[in-house]
Amino acid sequence: MNKLTSITGAGLGLRRGMMNELRKCDTGAVDFFEVAPENWIGVGGKLKRQLHEIREHTPIICHGLSLSIGGPSALNEGLISDIKEFLNEHEVEIYSEHLSYNDDCGQMYDLLPLPFTEEAVHHVAARVRETQDRLGRRVALENISYYLVPEQDMSELEFVNAVVSESDCELLLDVNNIYVNSKNHQYDPHKYLQGLPGDKIRYVHVAGHFIEPDGVIIDTHGAAVVDPVWQLLEETYRLYGNKPTLLERDFNYPQFSELERELAIIHQQQSKCQRTIAA
Repeated sequence: MNKLTSITGAGLGLRRGMMNELRKCDTGAVDFFEVAPENWIGVGGKLKRQLHEIREHTPIICHGLSLSIGGPSALNEGLISDIKEFLNEHEVEIYSEHLSYNDDCGQMYDLLPLPFTEEAVHHVAARVRETQDRLGRRVALENISYYLVPEQDMSELEFVNAVVSESDCELLLDVNNIYVNSKNHQYDPHKYLQGLPGDKIRYVHVAGHFIEPDGVIIDTHGAAVVDPVWQLLEETYRLYGNKPTLLERDFNYPQFSELERELAIIHQQQSKCQRTIAA
């Protein structure tokens, strides 16, 4: 299993469309980049050279999209092998995936919610353990946003905690997803946050969202982070200490200066937490 991470500070999701702009900008505000390995495995030529150039001065971590860790179909051993090779080649310290599924004899390109049941806990945990054994490292699972639950014998929080405990994996804590789900499913986000296994949190995601006319909140990663989500992030640091934090922005890209502004907020909150601990 992998060692404690040296990844710290504030990171940004790396998209191919950003590569040329990043080469022109001062990326000193970015402590690490996050990539989806599926989008880079087997890529050669100019893009591969650019990725190696970025790696030379800024570490990368990986956030998977296609493993379908909770799915009904057999785990994709070929994909796991390719991911392991990519992680080793690029000296990636953190690999995360979603606590969801996205295939059933075919890729569905959506993060589908799992039933919150004991049976699902055992099913997912067994698949996580197998994946970790094959990779030779722990996986961090992300709490996803969801808009319905197929079956529910326990709360979302109980389900997340049970999977993390039984699989001995780590947690990628998405604070925007806590906020989105708390509004859509009417629960207290602060109690949820306080009930998590803080010692298992590997790193954090923060992002923006969209509010539909009927009030339903959609986790889009296409807007600026809102104040209540920033407040949840600050509470996360108060409860669990500084954690590496990734700013997600998947479309509606603003000027890089706007991303720098949001990264600066993360750094400010982390510094505030550090000063509080020191005092």
